[in-house]
Amino acid sequence: MRVCLALICFVSFVAIVSGSRLVCAQGNRAWVEPFPPFRIAGNLYYVGSKGLASYLVESDDGCILINSSLEESVPLIRDSVEKLGFKFADIKILLISHAHWDHCAGSARIQEITGAKYMVMEGDVPVIESGGKADFQYGNSPGSFFPIAKVDRVLHDGDEVVLGKTRLVAHLTPGHTKGCTTWTTEVHDGGKRCNAVIIGSPNVNQGYRLVKNEAYPEIAEDFQKTFNALKKLPCDFFLGAHGDYFGLEKKYSRLEGANVSPFLDSDGYAAFIAEKEKTFQAEFEKQKNGK
Repeated sequence: MRVCLALICFVSFVAIVSGSRLVCAQGNRAWVEPFPPFRIAGNLYYVGSKGLASYLVESDDGCILINSSLEESVPLIRDSVEKLGFKFADIKILLISHAHWDHCAGSARIQEITGAKYMVMEGDVPVIESGGKADFQYGNSPGSFFPIAKVDRVLHDGDEVVLGKTRLVAHLTPGHTKGCTTWTTEVHDGGKRCNAVIIGSPNVNQGYRLVKNEAYPEIAEDFQKTFNALKKLPCDFFLGAHGDYFGLEKKYSRLEGANVSPFLDSDGYAAFIAEKEKTFQAEFEKQKNGK
């Protein structure tokens, strides 16, 4: 009887953990909804879903993938890569925006399929290599765990990732996670050299403690460092870890036949950062005042 009861409890636990992921995915259907892959500019392509952004960067020596998204996203990303005429095995380097399961849960599987080298910002490495258990906010939430992956290179602020003649720069923009990363690269658009910025995340998630956070004492300071850093980055093509950061759907609908790419949006970039900083400051003041 005790054995049966223990089995029932275990099955129930597994169902709750799996269910939390399922409910999350159902509540964010855009995360798993396919989106047409397309060239953003030059050697930079969109290969993500409607809600979870993944990017392919082409070089003369293979490709770089930014964001593996969910475990369930891997077939979708692979299909998008192949629709663009590339082979999935062309992916030589795997990067992420930050170590939350909706952006990195598919990494272990992509490593397995492609053999890509996984490069992660230092602050997020313990989270990746613990499958989410070292996360300051979600480390005790099984529904946020993901398959453990081996990090091949530990990145630091300002590090370059180079493949062939293609170069990306990793900018540490912490707060959302300790190693949240914003990626920049130069792309060619109509003969012009432009700056593409892929924002990691400046969001203060529900439940984040910005004051007296024992697991992350410097969180508020890090968020402010992030806003200061983002405001200094030159941006022509405004992109990010989620499609709704930069208006993916609306801009894509205007892409065909456009004389100027709708993804060229430096004003939108500045406005997005200003809005997120205002939201952070309001929450910080609220928590400082004990509300």
